[in-house]
Amino acid sequence: MADTTSTEHGRFALPTRNLPAPQVRDLPEPPTNTWKIIGPGMVGAGVGLASGEFILWPYIASQVGLVFLWGAVVGVIVQWFLNMEIERYTLATGETALTGFNRYWKHWGLFFAIMTYFANMWPGWATSSAAMLTYLFGAGDPRWIAIGILLVIGLILTFAPVVYVMLERLIFVKIAAVALLVVLALAFAIRGKTYGALGDAVTNPQFPADQLGFALIMGAIAYAGAGGGQNLVQSNWIRDKGFGMGVHVPRLTSPITGEKEADPTANGYTFAIDDANMARWRRWWKFANVEQGLTFVAITVLTIVFTSMLAHATLFGNPDVKNNISFLKIEGTTLQSLVGDWFGYLFWAIGAFSLFAAAAGIVDYTSRLTADMVKSRYLRTSAVSESKLYFYLVWGLVAFGIMVLLAGLTQPLVLLVISACTAGTMMFFYSGLLWWMNSRALPKAIRITKLRTAVLAFSFLAFGFLAVFTIIDQIKKNF
Repeated sequence: MADTTSTEHGRFALPTRNLPAPQVRDLPEPPTNTWKIIGPGMVGAGVGLASGEFILWPYIASQVGLVFLWGAVVGVIVQWFLNMEIERYTLATGETALTGFNRYWKHWGLFFAIMTYFANMWPGWATSSAAMLTYLFGAGDPRWIAIGILLVIGLILTFAPVVYVMLERLIFVKIAAVALLVVLALAFAIRGKTYGALGDAVTNPQFPADQLGFALIMGAIAYAGAGGGQNLVQSNWIRDKGFGMGVHVPRLTSPITGEKEADPTANGYTFAIDDANMARWRRWWKFANVEQGLTFVAITVLTIVFTSMLAHATLFGNPDVKNNISFLKIEGTTLQSLVGDWFGYLFWAIGAFSLFAAAAGIVDYTSRLTADMVKSRYLRTSAVSESKLYFYLVWGLVAFGIMVLLAGLTQPLVLLVISACTAGTMMFFYSGLLWWMNSRALPKAIRITKLRTAVLAFSFLAFGFLAVFTIIDQIKKNF
C-alpha cells in the first residue's frame, strides 16, 4: 500500500502505513443557527475550572500577590492556539488528533493515553471537593467523602445515555454557579487594595520561582485553563457535537442506557478542495475559533483573575496560610467575617460543586481519549465497542483513586502538582507533533499558518524548558 493517500485533487496526505486510507465525502454545511452547536469550548472551560482556578492560582495569589497573573494569561492563550490546531485536524478529517499522531507512529496514541491516565489517576480533584464539603458542613472525613464522590462519578458516566450531552449540561450549571459567585464577590468582598494590586501586576509582573518552586509554577501554567490530555480531548468533544467532518462519526453512548450505534472505527474522512467545500471550511474554521475564544479563553481568564483577586483580598499576608488545601478553609472563614456567614458557606458550596464537576469531566476525558485510541488503533476488528472500553476505563480510574485514598495519600495540592507536571510534559511533546501533522497531512489551503506555527514553537520550547527545570528542581529538593 502506498505511504500516503489524497483526494482526487491530490491535496490531503494522511499517512496510511499504520491506518487505512480515508474516505472522501463533502464537508457538511455549518448550521445556520450556530448558537445550537456552541458547547465544546464551554465544556473545556468548565472542566478546566478546577485545580488551577480554585487551588493553584489562588494559592499563588495568597503567597506572592497578583504579580504572576500574566502567566495564566499566557498559558490560556497558548492553549487556545493548541486547541485550535487540535480542532483543525478533526474538522478536516473527522479523526481525533491522537489518531492522526498514530498515522505517523503507531504508538503515539498509546504514549499520550498512558500519560493522560497517569496524570489523572491521582484523585486530587475529588479530595479537594471533599475537603470543601467538610468546611461547609463542619464535619466529615475527606477520605471517605472523596471515595463516595468517585463512586457517584462512575455511576453518572455509566448511566448517561449520551455522555457528552450529560457533561455539557453539568458544566453549564457549574459555570452559572461560578458566575453568581463572581458577581457577589465583586459586590461584597473585593476591596480597593486588591484592585491596586491588580494594577501593579500589569505594570510590574514577576516570575516568583524562588518563592514557589518550579513544580508549582509549571503546574499553574499547564493547568491555566485545560492542560495535558484535556486539550487533546477537544477532538472528541467537537466530533460528538458534530463539527465539520466529525458529523460522520457516531457519538459515544452508554452501553447500558444509550442507543446502540456503530463504533467510530471507520477510516477518516477527507473532502475535495473545491470552491463549495472551501466556502464551508472557512465558515467552520471561523466559527470554531470564535467559539473557543468566547467560551474557553474568556471564561478561563476571567475566572482565574477573579479567584486570584478573591484569594488576595482574603489571604495575602496571612502567616497562617500553608501549602495545602486548608487555605480554602481560611479563605471561607475570612469571607464570613468580611461579608457574613452565608457568603463563606456559599463559597465552599460552589467550590465543592465546581471541583466535583471538574472531577467528572476529567474522568470522562481521560477514559474517552484512551478508549478512542485503543479501539481505533489496536481493536479495530474486535467485538468490544468503544463505549464498553470507555466504561471499563472509567471504573479503572475510580478503583485506582479509591486505592490511593485508602493508602493514605490524601493531600490534594501534592496530587495536583504531580498531575500538572505530567500534563506540562505532554504539552511539550504534542506541541511539536501538531505542527508536524498539520503542516504535512492537510492541504496547503487549510494547513497551519506561520503565526500559529510560531505559537506552537513557543509552546514546545516553553513547556520543554519548564519540564527540564522542574525535574532538576525536584532532584535538588529530594536527593
